[in-house]
Amino acid sequence: MAKGAVIPMERVETKLLLFRGQKVMVDADLAELYDVPTKRLNEQIKRNKERFPEDFVFRLTAREKAEVVANCDHLNRLRFSPALPYDFTEHGAIQAANVLNSAKAVEMSVHVVRAFVRLREMIASHKELARKHDELEQKIAGHDQAIAGLIDAIRQLMGPPEPTKKRRIGFVRDD
Repeated sequence: MAKGAVIPMERVETKLLLFRGQKVMVDADLAELYDVPTKRLNEQIKRNKERFPEDFVFRLTAREKAEVVANCDHLNRLRFSPALPYDFTEHGAIQAANVLNSAKAVEMSVHVVRAFVRLREMIASHKELARKHDELEQKIAGHDQAIAGLIDAIRQLMGPPEPTKKRRIGFVRDD
């Protein structure tokens, strides 16, 4: 990548995955964004273990790796790698930029954090939309019953009138 190249936010966002209930980025993607070899990134993680607790970075299992490779075309290159990749949470991605200590890593960490934040906002807005959708469905269900009642009333009014007894004109004595 050329120095000072603009990285579209969408490119960073496509690298985010949902694993173990967390938004994460695979080490190969993070290394690419930080413009370092994946091997160097992983070396720094191993050298600085105290900076990377499990809520910052975790290693995928063989089954999870297979799932990632199967579902993410851009990670197909991991298929034949014997190593299990690391997954970085938002905080782990920032910490990785700190231990790499390169200008590119620091610059890109800002974009990575923004992508994590944007994804969090999108998830929150989807939850809000789902809640509003449920409320609307409940209202509509009530309206359906009211509309059905109105249609029945209109049908009754449109039907032929029931025959009534004709009353005689004049005074009638009730004896």
